Amino acid sequence: MKSTTPISKIKTEFSLQNATNFGGIKIFLEYLEKIKFAAALQSLSCVKASNSLFPVYRILLYLVVGWMLGCERLFHFRKLQQDSLLKRFLGGRCPHHSLLYKELSRLSKSHPNLLPELRSLNQEIIGPCLPEALILDLDSTVETVYGDQGGAAKGTNPHKPGRKSYHPLLAFEGQSRLCLNAVLRSGNTHSSTDASAFLHQTFELLREHPVKYARFDKGFGGEDFYGLWEGKGIGYVGKLKWTKRLAEQVAACRYWKRFVDEDWIIEGITIIYKATSWEKARRVAIVRKAHIVDEGQTRMVFDSDWQYEAIVTNLEWEPLDLWRFYNQRCCMENYIKEAKNGFSIDRIATSEFEANELDLLIKLLAYNLFERFKRSCCEPVHQGYTIARFRLEFFHCAATIIRHSRNIILKLAKDFVNRYAWQRIEARIALLE
Repeated sequence: MKSTTPISKIKTEFSLQNATNFGGIKIFLEYLEKIKFAAALQSLSCVKASNSLFPVYRILLYLVVGWMLGCERLFHFRKLQQDSLLKRFLGGRCPHHSLLYKELSRLSKSHPNLLPELRSLNQEIIGPCLPEALILDLDSTVETVYGDQGGAAKGTNPHKPGRKSYHPLLAFEGQSRLCLNAVLRSGNTHSSTDASAFLHQTFELLREHPVKYARFDKGFGGEDFYGLWEGKGIGYVGKLKWTKRLAEQVAACRYWKRFVDEDWIIEGITIIYKATSWEKARRVAIVRKAHIVDEGQTRMVFDSDWQYEAIVTNLEWEPLDLWRFYNQRCCMENYIKEAKNGFSIDRIATSEFEANELDLLIKLLAYNLFERFKRSCCEPVHQGYTIARFRLEFFHCAATIIRHSRNIILKLAKDFVNRYAWQRIEARIALLE
């Protein structure tokens, strides 16, 4: 049996040079170079003095890489400042984390065109991954703040009632998981506040990619909102609030079509309904379901067992097809969860509203870059990974940079568990044009 040395007897010294905790991030940095992401950032109109130590594009590039590596707050960037691999990627030096606060504030004030330019850049990033016919999923989320951040206000907050918050509005593509657009709003706004203006902005960004369908929950609605979809010829499917007036009209219906007759019974019917705020009547699909009660040889369903859902639409589909199509929208909750848990969009960076909106767009840009990276370079088994798992499996690997025979070599840990999958990803990146 081999003898072991007690940990307390092992000597310690801080002498390792040119080391990095994130040797595995090299594949993602290579990918950014392949798609010329730094050059795209340089094309933005915001510039600093020619003798500035950190140009704007390097600040933005550093923020994207930091959010990719799991920094939840700007303060956490201090762990990256002396990373040898990142310093080499950024030209020899990383900014101090305190500079990032100042730069976000300065850019939001002195360069008002930066937000629309970042939205346009986001479209260039996700464009190659978008399908021919888009499914636009619309939703909002609550971001609680713990201070006196500008623009924050008290509103509906299910997790922290009574606290101030922001209420961003988000648009995702339902088939590709990509974020199409986002806007930051005050916490006391309703889900549908400024939704029409937001959609017009999104359509303008998506000029080359037509939207075929749209899905949204019952927080969105109104004559102007529905009229926007109808005017553009887009098929929409949206949940409708179950009101007493709607329930009375449904109660008068007698001829339901049964779609499922198993442990659960699912029935549907289509009605023409006009809400009090609508200027015209619209097609509403009603779906009801109930659990079967088995009593010996008798299968009973009581009137009180039915659960009703109403869906407003302009599509000529069966109620069950509309219901199932709408239910696929629930994946958007996972996309928002990934943006929050993986890229910290709910961690508010500064005390200024405009700077926080800029930070939100940068984080969602990092989210889209990660999704495109997985589609372009990773194996199918890895394309479903969250960013947290991908960091653990591929990015977190000790490494050191050495010079040998006029070459610079990144020496990763020999026992890196996913070394072969990592090398296959690197080989795919090398083949990109």
